[in-house]
Amino acid sequence: MPTPKTDLALDSLAKQLWALGDPVRLQILKILPSEPTCENICNVSKIAERIGLSQPATSHHLRILRQAGLITNEKKCRDMIYWVQLDAADQAIATLREVLG
Repeated sequence: MPTPKTDLALDSLAKQLWALGDPVRLQILKILPSEPTCENICNVSKIAERIGLSQPATSHHLRILRQAGLITNEKKCRDMIYWVQLDAADQAIATLREVLG
């Protein structure tokens, strides 16, 4: 019988897999750094330019990735910067391995 903790992990994994199921969002993840350093800072304008989408469309995809816990963001000066949450990605992979046995 599944426990509430297991149900939460599976719900989270399902949301993450859904977020990862879009080629544009995978492109975004490929672009984003794993930490918010000055050398590799990514804001929505830079991301939109690199993937060839409008800023509103890019913001939409970033919101989905953020809600799935795969990326995080922080306001720096006047820009919102984004980076990958490696711990969340590692947890998603571990949970998927458990599911697949």
